[in-house]
Order: sequence, then C-alpha cells, then structure tokens
Amino acid sequence: MDKFTTLTAVAAPMPLINIDTDMIIPKQFLKTIKRTGLGANVFHEMRFNEDGSENADFVLNNDAYRKAEIIVAGDNFGCGSSREHAPWALLDYGIKCIISTSFADIFYNNSFKNGILPIVVNEDDHKKLLDDASRGANATLTIDLENQVIKGPDGGKISFEIDPFKKKCLLEGLDDIGLSMQKIDNVDKFEDTMTSERPWV
Repeated sequence: MDKFTTLTAVAAPMPLINIDTDMIIPKQFLKTIKRTGLGANVFHEMRFNEDGSENADFVLNNDAYRKAEIIVAGDNFGCGSSREHAPWALLDYGIKCIISTSFADIFYNNSFKNGILPIVVNEDDHKKLLDDASRGANATLTIDLENQVIKGPDGGKISFEIDPFKKKCLLEGLDDIGLSMQKIDNVDKFEDTMTSERPWV
C-alpha cells in the first residue's frame, strides 16, 4: 500500500447525501477479486447514460474535475452493503481522500485498509470545503495528514481528528498484510518453537 503523507489535488464537490456502495460500484461489476480495473465503472450509473455516453451533468465528467483526487461528499458516504470493492474502485479511479460529515463504519474502516483517507469534518467546515471545491480548476486542497490539516485554495486551514493507529498505518503505508509482516520475526520464532516442542502437530 502506498504511503499517504501530503496530498495536493483538485477536490470535486459531491454533496449528495447517502451515496451508498452500490452507487460507488454497482453490483454487476463485482465479478472480480482484483483491485484493479474497477475505476472504469466507479459511479457508473451517475457517470453514464443508458446508451453508454457520458452524463454531462455529473461532476467527474466536468473537465475541471476529471483528474480530481479528493471528493467533498455529502453525509453518510459509503452506506449500504459492505463491499470492499467500493474503496478499490475509488482508488483505482484516482480518488485518495474523501471528506464528509460522516461515513458508514465499514466503508470508513475499509478505506484506511486500502490507502484512502476518509476525513470527518463538522457542518460549518464542510460548507467551506464544498465552496472551495465548487471553484472548478481552482478547487485545489492540500491534505497534510501528519499535522491533520486541510489547506484551502485561499490559505485557510481546517483541522481534523483521526485515530492515531489508522494515521500511523496510512503514513507508513501499512495494510493488514504489512502490519503482519512487521511481526514476521515473532511469527518465525513461534513456528520454530512449535516445531521443536510439538513436532507431531
């Protein structure tokens, strides 16, 4: 997993509330266990019309936001079924940070495990960030994870809270496998002990 330290990128405004995991990556695209390739279908039903053409009204189809790496989302982002494909699809598309007033718990935790930073802010700060994100090509935010600060295009700063352990994992690029590998010496010692003391197991 890539380390997340500081991100400066365009932020796309997506104020719709209750964006669920089926809206993020519809069920018909869940036939893979690979983490790559899902980005092409992220927000599929909102991004595309029935004939396959782009929906010009959807924010990520706007030229100013096509390369957005941050989403300023509405309340309760990631609700619905507990599919890990949702953060996979977002990351594969290029989204590395989502800011909202609240997230569904499972999506929130899955995001950290896949290298996406979900940030919870209060309603007043959320309004400011949505305003910043509405500036098109000038909607650039800087996310400083180490100092837990969001910097706006006009120099304003918003602080955010984050669990220290989750922060450490993102800063060091540690997913569940990476965390386990940090303890590989202890695992090897345990296996050696078990082999000598209980060879029949």
